[in-house]
Amino acid sequence: MWMRFKRDRTGVVSACIVLAFFLIAALAPLISKLYGKDPYTRYGQLRPDLLNENFYPVKPNGGIDGEFWFGLEPGLGRDVFTQLLYGIRNSLALAVIITLLSVLTAIVIGVAGGYFGGKVDYFLGRFTDLMMSFPNQLFFVAFTPVVAALLVDPRDEMPTWLRAGVLVYVMWLLGWMTLARLLRGQTLSLREREFIEAARVAGTPSGRIVRKELLPNLVTPILVQATYMLPNNVTAIAGLSFLGVGLLEPTPDWGRMFAKGAEIYQSDITYMFFPGGAMVIFILAFNLLGDSVRDAFDPKSGR
Repeated sequence: MWMRFKRDRTGVVSACIVLAFFLIAALAPLISKLYGKDPYTRYGQLRPDLLNENFYPVKPNGGIDGEFWFGLEPGLGRDVFTQLLYGIRNSLALAVIITLLSVLTAIVIGVAGGYFGGKVDYFLGRFTDLMMSFPNQLFFVAFTPVVAALLVDPRDEMPTWLRAGVLVYVMWLLGWMTLARLLRGQTLSLREREFIEAARVAGTPSGRIVRKELLPNLVTPILVQATYMLPNNVTAIAGLSFLGVGLLEPTPDWGRMFAKGAEIYQSDITYMFFPGGAMVIFILAFNLLGDSVRDAFDPKSGR
């Protein structure tokens, strides 16, 4: 698999781009420190020479220069470069947590249903169908205000950690079903194979059969689906922030930057360029990486 993947130039380049994004996210505090700025300070309000009377950057192209590499945010005058760094960091951190939880849940429910069959498969299958019946986007939008009403005093703002927790919980709750059904089908096929039957006849415990025989043969669909789930989670998190039910000010976030850019794009298109370009590159690279990983594990799938 590794040799096939290395020969795929598109996959290698995509993997490098994806790793670069994760490295940037992990090193965002260090990069910000070396850069000498942070995403919260309102530089444009502290220095009158940076913004004009309409609160737009005085310098052309959104205020891009040697001091502010990606320019300034119109209105508040915050640094766009550090906002993008921390926006990538926050979005990827949440997306990775959601993806890991969803994959683990799908493995437990999908493999258990497919391997044990009978009543276990029936009840797990009906539970999966029930969860798939929820309208995801509508549930995402509606759930956050409900949690806020239940847990937060109406006079207070919902804490950022609670908003992040709600995002993770809801997206995990409604994000594992497709992979679970895929793994159930694969497990149903595998449990009839000779090596599984031989393990049963030899008296091997079910837990060991699942760990040693089934899971190694399910690595391909798990890994491939995970590479598609993560960028989808990134875009979903950005979409919720854009709609006002995700991460809010002053927390840096990709979706919040899009929301701000949508307000001021007619006067300053430059502000939208950097978060939009970064997300397009990330999503494209991750999807291409998923295709390359799938072809590396199973060359026949690409034909």
